Amino acid sequence: MREQAKSKRRTGIEVRAGLWLARHPHFVAGPAAVAASVAELGPVATGSIVGGLTAGMLAWYRAHPDSFDTLVAPRLRAFRRRWCSRYTGHLWRDVALSCDLAPVHRRTGEHRFPRVLRVRSYSPTIDSVLVRMVPGQSVRDWQDRAEAMADALRVERVAIERVRPQILGLVVQRAEPFTEVIDAPEIPADVDAVDVGRLYLGEDEYGHDWCERLAGRHWFVVSATGGGKNSIGWSAARSLVPLIGEGSCRLWMLDPKRVELQAGAGMAHRYAAEPDEMHAVVEEYVEDLRETQRRLSAAGLRKVTTPSREFPLNVLMMDELGMLMAYGDSRLARDYRSWLAEIGSQGRATLHSMMGFVQEPTKDVVPIRDLFTTRVCLRVTAASHVDMALGDGARLRGALADEIPDDPATAGIGYVVRQRSRVPMRVRAAYVDDREITEMVEAVQRGRDLRVVA
Repeated sequence: MREQAKSKRRTGIEVRAGLWLARHPHFVAGPAAVAASVAELGPVATGSIVGGLTAGMLAWYRAHPDSFDTLVAPRLRAFRRRWCSRYTGHLWRDVALSCDLAPVHRRTGEHRFPRVLRVRSYSPTIDSVLVRMVPGQSVRDWQDRAEAMADALRVERVAIERVRPQILGLVVQRAEPFTEVIDAPEIPADVDAVDVGRLYLGEDEYGHDWCERLAGRHWFVVSATGGGKNSIGWSAARSLVPLIGEGSCRLWMLDPKRVELQAGAGMAHRYAAEPDEMHAVVEEYVEDLRETQRRLSAAGLRKVTTPSREFPLNVLMMDELGMLMAYGDSRLARDYRSWLAEIGSQGRATLHSMMGFVQEPTKDVVPIRDLFTTRVCLRVTAASHVDMALGDGARLRGALADEIPDDPATAGIGYVVRQRSRVPMRVRAAYVDDREITEMVEAVQRGRDLRVVA
């Protein structure tokens, strides 16, 4: 049978308008409800109802900002941005054309435009936009044009993720979400309040708490000088204070600069700043890991799930990792490469974790960087450092850490990769000052004193 030929004519405008209204019924339901109310109740009663609802919303806005900003503001903001910005009509079509994302249909000769399905604005500075791609497009096509799209939308940044086949999500950053320093986390009241699977480090770009798991993980933090990388380690340490004082968590600190970690030496299980001393500490740490493996094997256990005094959470904090593995004594560096590779590959089961802080994340400097499971990239000086820190394609997906200004006001701002979507998320670490570090040390020592008395 002869195949039916396809017409070159477009669907009629009245049909397209009907389909559009079917996809957006609120544009019909709202006016229809008002018209029905006027017909049934009269214009005066309808005006009174509308005025009462408006007054009630204003009263809610003024009286209880927290609940209004959580429940109502995101919906109003999303509606306004969806229909009064560049996500709709000819403005969206202009964006698609200017970014070469509107291919021409080969039969009709007309452009085919991607369609905005939904807009969510959970924070004043971030939009989440769901888009249906034109058939034949891929997420990579959009990622290649992310910077051009940011300019076309007149926003700071656009990150792109694949949601499902033919559907992608745009994370649109309209402005800098972090304009104030984030206070240091509170020290938990007791051991029961500590969750090693969710340690508070700061805030993310959506206004939510930024938390990361430490037990069974290894953290790799990359930042240029003054980027605020050590605040991440200190924030985690504050959340662990009750465990450290009790003895179910032990900090092993290496401080090649003899400055950054020295203030917290009083809360450390081991602290070293001299080359030979640091070498001995790492050797002892690896031997502790091996001894824990032997004890687990003897007990018939596969892994440790909860920190305790018998099987504590051991955290190796290494400031200036490059000094240990590349810039220092080559003989010691060979040992570090071997030992840290062993920790990275075997420490998960025994609750032996490590935190590495470095300025230059190249393979020559940190040959074991792929063994770190949680990665953070704060301000860096080279675009290539972003992918080295967060993984291939991270900058293409929106992690513009090299564009963060070299300004003290931006310390602690950077990116992490969301595990489920692999899309970079902008975060800011809480700031922990010297007074708060001293407070930590004193709290740990009080806990140790209570442990001795008990």
